[in-house]
Amino acid sequence: MSFVRLCTVFSVSIIMLGDMFHRKSCEAALKEKHSRDASQNEDNTDEATDSISEQLSSLKLVFSKAAEDDVPIDIPNYLCCKITLNIFRDPVITPSGLTYERAVILDHLEKVGKFDPITRETLPPSQLIPNLAIKEAVEAYLEKHGWAYKMD
Repeated sequence: MSFVRLCTVFSVSIIMLGDMFHRKSCEAALKEKHSRDASQNEDNTDEATDSISEQLSSLKLVFSKAAEDDVPIDIPNYLCCKITLNIFRDPVITPSGLTYERAVILDHLEKVGKFDPITRETLPPSQLIPNLAIKEAVEAYLEKHGWAYKMD
């Protein structure tokens, strides 16, 4: 696991601890409201107890679902640039079939030389084509794993 990914996992762990604190605060507020309501209306205590239990269960479900969606996992390699190892923002494909981040490969072509960094084949910038399939795959991945862009 790279240092950046390790830092992200650590950061998300801290956020999850904060979410747990918020969940506990919400539970405490709900229980306090229930006890105030129960003291004012002693007739329906069984019904109120069922209601508070149902509300607490719903609250736990919401927080667990939110935490589940935010847990970082390894980003699939095909969604990451071979040079930076970061998730793509603007992927381009070369004639050899390799995909790179546009800004990174253009920088390489300008500063290092007009060749593919992996295959070493000649690569003029005009041969870079937007990789729309990978771009769509990244967008679909980010719908479920929004934390992935935060890793840059």
